[in-house]
Amino acid sequence: MSDDFVLRAAAQGDGGFLGDMVVEAANWRAGAARPRHEILSSLEHRRYVAGWMRPADAGVVAMDSDGRPVGAAWFRMLSQDEPGFGFIETAVPELIIGVHPLWRARGVGRTLLRGLLDEARVRGHRRVSLSVEQDNFARTLYRSEGFVVVGSDVGRDTMVRRLG
Repeated sequence: MSDDFVLRAAAQGDGGFLGDMVVEAANWRAGAARPRHEILSSLEHRRYVAGWMRPADAGVVAMDSDGRPVGAAWFRMLSQDEPGFGFIETAVPELIIGVHPLWRARGVGRTLLRGLLDEARVRGHRRVSLSVEQDNFARTLYRSEGFVVVGSDVGRDTMVRRLG
């Protein structure tokens, strides 16, 4: 881990910041930013933060040296009736990750991802899933951390990582 940031467990009070990170994740493509209210009012994005922190939710937050949050990774158990983009089954938590643009390409995303995978293992999960747009640079990160594509739909891949 870098000396520039540290990880801490996500807490009940992080819901607003996780909303910010959903917006960053949705707006990863430069020049195509959608307004925060538009993203978070859409059902497909709102489900990743609504009612945070439910008993099965877990996450990690990256904090800069001044104690400001700069990124987060978390997972949620979603239902078949209201699946997320990366849903594969109800027993598999879906991972969401977002990093403030100024902190990208500095190891924050990888550190968050590894920290969250460790937490998933501790909680007894055998797999985690996620969804990523096919032209998103984060696909390289996910593949390098052992995620494999298990399905595709209109420019998005669903990826799964088995946990040992």
